[in-house]
Amino acid sequence: MEKRRLIWRKWKVLYLLLIPGVIYIFIFNYIPMYGVTIAFKDFYASKGILGSPWVGMDHFKRVFHSPDFIPILWNTLILSIYQLVVTFPLPIFLALLINSCQSKRFGKFVQNVTYAPYLVSVVVLVGMMMIMFAPSGIFNTLIEMMGGKAQLFMGEEKYFRHIFVLSAVWQTTGWNSIIYLAALSGVSPELYEAARMDGANKLQRIVHIDIPHIVPTIAIILTLNAGAVMSMGFEKAYLMQNDLNIGVSEILSTYVYK
Repeated sequence: MEKRRLIWRKWKVLYLLLIPGVIYIFIFNYIPMYGVTIAFKDFYASKGILGSPWVGMDHFKRVFHSPDFIPILWNTLILSIYQLVVTFPLPIFLALLINSCQSKRFGKFVQNVTYAPYLVSVVVLVGMMMIMFAPSGIFNTLIEMMGGKAQLFMGEEKYFRHIFVLSAVWQTTGWNSIIYLAALSGVSPELYEAARMDGANKLQRIVHIDIPHIVPTIAIILTLNAGAVMSMGFEKAYLMQNDLNIGVSEILSTYVYK
């Protein structure tokens, strides 16, 4: 007991700093979990959650027996895994390149330029894509200038997943690289000096010093991302949907919403 009191006295300031975060998580993450019971009720807004009749697993049975469920689940898995495979390694490469850049000023410039797209809202991003991939947009204009035929990029199913994932690469790569740059900043400069003394070139220093130091961070981020593979973003998929690409753009979140 005395030991616990000593620990509390030593770290009491840090424990006090935790209080606002704990309150926030309790109010906005734990209390709303009661609303999950709506899935097991025939919910009426006029009756509220408590007054709505309990129907058990009826809603789940209706979804699982729907002929659209398997194609929608397949769309969700393909899009999620595709996005994870493409977007996960790129921030690591970018962080390694920025960290190994000799000019720190140029590295900061590249970092600022690459994470700026993350500040663009999803609505604005989709609006930009609608303009650029339109039949008279910049990409079709370039295709026609090179003698090609204009494509209906936003209306053909074969382009939807590629546009969805590549736009995510543009928007999130720089921002996601920040955590790896933070991990790399903890590498001791003495290790680099020792490696230079042993004749290691830049690539060897990256392979034998930088990568081993960020492997724990990579493992944690990959685990978190893999755990969220079924929770694709609703807004972007819904905004990019239309009657022509609905076969591949309909995912679980948009289906549940509709």
